[in-house]
Amino acid sequence: QVQLVESGGDLVQPGGSLRLSCAASGISASGNAINWYRQAPGKQREWVASILSSSSTSTADSVKGRFTISRDDAKNTVYLQMSSLKPEDTAVYYCNTFIRFRHYWGQGTQVTVST
Repeated sequence: QVQLVESGGDLVQPGGSLRLSCAASGISASGNAINWYRQAPGKQREWVASILSSSSTSTADSVKGRFTISRDDAKNTVYLQMSSLKPEDTAVYYCNTFIRFRHYWGQGTQVTVST
């Protein structure tokens, strides 16, 4: 059974940093593309970053240069390192993968950027 469990969300001041974790079970994170999405209140869920099985990464223009996605194969975990956080980064962040024509989502972790 595929499970994705996010953690690391918190309240942080503008300009601060956070690292989110996505622990995978039932699949090999290194063998599948893992994605981060986020959903702010009243807005649609939007793609943030991806890491492929090849370790190739990509990030949305809105976070480019501030967010970095990475993977620890030994821990079967994908990370989202976020820096220079802005109030508009406030959202619930979700981990996602797409396997055999089905999307799998974690429960999400709340990131709030505020003074």
